[in-house]
Amino acid sequence: VQVVESGGGLVQFGGSLRLSCALSGSLSKLFAMGWSRQAPGQPRELVATSSSGGDINYAGSVKGRFTISRDNDKNTVYLQMNTLKPEDTAMYYCHADPDNWYARQITRGKSVWGQGTQVTVSS
Repeated sequence: VQVVESGGGLVQFGGSLRLSCALSGSLSKLFAMGWSRQAPGQPRELVATSSSGGDINYAGSVKGRFTISRDNDKNTVYLQMNTLKPEDTAMYYCHADPDNWYARQITRGKSVWGQGTQVTVSS
């Protein structure tokens, strides 16, 4: 199981970006998918999650601005980020989290993380 992010870049304050996360194999519907971020010198922050059952949650810092969605036919998860702020600048990581028995069998209970994509918001 592999996870690969794309779509990061430099954007101005108030702009938008869409991150994509591709999961190898036809497996995305089995996993909870999430986006986390980490800025230099800061702890990692869980930004948004989408469970295998369809439950969605957001960090308070991004609620109303970010939207997580998934296309299981394409094995892809998206993070649409609007009204970006300089404090959103961070490395963004996608991760597949096994939240059911079937997924736990595939990854032995472990989450699978991508290498990250950098998002930089200029003021």
